[in-house]
Amino acid sequence: MNKLRLTVQLLFTAVTNGYLYGFLNGKIYRGSLKYLCVPGLNCYSCPGAVASCPIGALQALLNRQGFTMPFAALGFFFLFGSLLGRFVCGWLCPFGLVQDLLHKIPVFKKKKRLPCHRILKYGKYIVLALLVCIGSMLLFGGYAKVPAFCKYLCPSGTLLGALPLLSANEALRGQAGGLFLWKLGILLAIVLLSVKVYRPFCQYLCPLGAIYGWFNRFSLVQIHWEQEQCISCMACEKACPVALSLHEISRSPECIRCGKCVDACPQRCLRFSGRHQ
Repeated sequence: MNKLRLTVQLLFTAVTNGYLYGFLNGKIYRGSLKYLCVPGLNCYSCPGAVASCPIGALQALLNRQGFTMPFAALGFFFLFGSLLGRFVCGWLCPFGLVQDLLHKIPVFKKKKRLPCHRILKYGKYIVLALLVCIGSMLLFGGYAKVPAFCKYLCPSGTLLGALPLLSANEALRGQAGGLFLWKLGILLAIVLLSVKVYRPFCQYLCPLGAIYGWFNRFSLVQIHWEQEQCISCMACEKACPVALSLHEISRSPECIRCGKCVDACPQRCLRFSGRHQ
């Protein structure tokens, strides 16, 4: 399962960020595919991105003059949330892949959670409310509203968007200032923390994970537990990278459907299934 998941992550990232001309020339793809979103956190400004980020799209709709309900973005979240839940985070998110690879670096004693996890895990809901929603409607830069999450926090945008563009475009490097240094500091903190703690951005700051987590209990893709076959060995709990209990697996908003519990179960009483199976 781990090899399959890594293969899917690599292929999905390559397909959705495979515009090589953009990387070579420091230019953003602006073709018709950019009107579409992919389900994971996929920066619009990445020179290799052929589609847009759903969080960026939500902010763009909220940035419009006056308030209009962002039905297109809400429908997108409902579709992928009800089908996949946080399976998107575990299998289809490019920045999730980055954190997975960083955590495999064999240094530091690995931890599943930060101290005060029970409080810190609500940070992603605060980011969703204050930066993605309220910030995008109320903050202004000049005469235009500001996509606050993308501008002030998103480490995926810095890693996959800003750094490749700056490395290929000398004119842009001359314009990088204090805001870029702030974003770079956030990225470096997330990168270093990811080596020690499993997916810290996903667990504590990602607004997209906050949205998909609301759908985990009733999304189509589930990890089903055959309780009558279980011998309570707790191998699944030991394998879970975010330290969920057996009763929380698949149902918790923190479960990313990575499948490590399925691999670890000696009785094969955990399996991927549809919601009603």
